[in-house]
Amino acid sequence: MSEEMKIAITLPTNAYFISGIRDFTLNMIKNTTNFPEKWAFRFQSVVDELCNNAIEYGSASGSEIRITFNHIKDQYLEISVEDTGTGKNKINAAQLQKIFEDKKQPGYAFTGLRGRGLVKIVGEWTDEIHFADRPQGGIIVSVKKFLQDARQKIPNEENSQTIIIQ
Repeated sequence: MSEEMKIAITLPTNAYFISGIRDFTLNMIKNTTNFPEKWAFRFQSVVDELCNNAIEYGSASGSEIRITFNHIKDQYLEISVEDTGTGKNKINAAQLQKIFEDKKQPGYAFTGLRGRGLVKIVGEWTDEIHFADRPQGGIIVSVKKFLQDARQKIPNEENSQTIIIQ
């Protein structure tokens, strides 16, 4: 049986550091998992979206976010992103879950240029998503992608045609 590997990184709430997390995510996935390359790039986007949301909405300037990478080779890859709850959106995990569920509904009318990432990137490119309140304030968003039975169809890609990833 493979051994669980866990890496935790704490960053200041500054978008400057996000490019380093993107690079780390991609290199970690490519070097420690058997994740198909297309999915490695997609999961890099998932981490980017979660970190940007935590910085923009969940943790005030001068605060921090925490990213935890957890995986067992050939089984799953899990990422958790924690904010401090000091940002501009004062919501809890249940409220964020409701927002997520509402936006997932067919025919949901997205208005404006933003607000799609949690549903369209994170929700569609992961197998599980969980929202939890941190005891000290803030929210933890955890996502998981299973590697053994990774979803082979990519939603909404190339006019909704089914694409098989090798």
